[in-house]
Amino acid sequence: MACEPPPPPLPKKQKSPAAAPTTICALGDDLLREIFLRLPSLPTLVRAALTCRASLRAVRSSPAFRRRFRELHSAPLLGVFLDVFESDTPAFRPLRLHSDPDLAAAVRGGDFHLTRLPDEIEGVAPEWLIQDCHDGRVVLASYKTGHMAVYDPLTRALDLFPRPPGEICEDMYVEYHVLPSDEERGPFRVICVCHEACGAQAAVLSSETGEWQVFPFVEAAAMQPGDDNEKCSGNGTLVNGSIYWTDGSRALARVLNTSTLHFSRIDLPPHIEGQGALTAGETKDGRLCIISTVKLTLVVWFQRTDDDGVERWTQHKTFPLEQDIHAHDHCFDHDHIALKILAIVNGFVYLSTYCEPDRDLPGLFLSFCLETAKLNKLCTILYPNSLYPYIMAWPPSLVLNEPTRNY
Repeated sequence: MACEPPPPPLPKKQKSPAAAPTTICALGDDLLREIFLRLPSLPTLVRAALTCRASLRAVRSSPAFRRRFRELHSAPLLGVFLDVFESDTPAFRPLRLHSDPDLAAAVRGGDFHLTRLPDEIEGVAPEWLIQDCHDGRVVLASYKTGHMAVYDPLTRALDLFPRPPGEICEDMYVEYHVLPSDEERGPFRVICVCHEACGAQAAVLSSETGEWQVFPFVEAAAMQPGDDNEKCSGNGTLVNGSIYWTDGSRALARVLNTSTLHFSRIDLPPHIEGQGALTAGETKDGRLCIISTVKLTLVVWFQRTDDDGVERWTQHKTFPLEQDIHAHDHCFDHDHIALKILAIVNGFVYLSTYCEPDRDLPGLFLSFCLETAKLNKLCTILYPNSLYPYIMAWPPSLVLNEPTRNY
């Protein structure tokens, strides 16, 4: 019997072509934004966005993405400026950011020594004094030359202006505030407020014109009924478009609406025995709060509407910090150590410790999160009196003037 021939071999399968590698360009803007939302910080987003045009386009073209990123990630603190006695310019104390190399790179890439400030104006050494630090800009004034400077250490953008006319600053306390521009980082404004017990006066400078617009003096009695001889002590605090002057020994606070330039007053929380200065600020969700210190305890107040529909200050929480401070500084003497609130931004309280008998002794620069109740030691400082925290603003390189569709 003859053997049957073997079956023919099966046809070889054609090998599928190798899949093309997925590139950033193939992901699409929406997916890139979803990935970028998971980055840990704003400097990391900057580094990622600048890797290629597709990444940069995804970030720059969507205002909604930028808003969402800011909601998820607090603007990072990079360090603190200090006014140093008999120094021509303020000093900067960077944070030790070993855990986040992108934050450290942002500090290294900036001009925090303020080297672009002029050393001489019309033959006179200016001796720059820091006046305000907000929205990534530092406001400095020279009382020797009559000039002021607004400087962004990260972008190195410098603007020089004349100080306000002398007639509005005579015999009154003078302070300056730089108003945050929109996210496009366009023209900004500087407000000069001159005030005393009997009233106040404001002047506004636009970076577009470089000229001051002076507003009339407002009598204290015209702000609203109250103590006509009230005292405005120290600098006001800019919160959500208004400047608040709070004093723990009084029942009223003076307020300036920076949009309308209208002065008014609001009630303050009731006085607590041993209470230090009251400081206005904002929570993580932008809510107005007032915080004071009682020895080594933070006392937080919120406004709530009562049954009569009237907003009143209600004590929200107290946070004893003595044990936490001792954990960061085992040598501190709680009988002589006090707290000073520097700023309350996005739910973080920035504060310093100082020795009451001798304020020239070194202190601690601390941050306290209202949401988690966690106290962090940021650094040790030699001059704990005049401190200005520097918080990174959204960089103009990540903004497109003509946004496309929203995210």
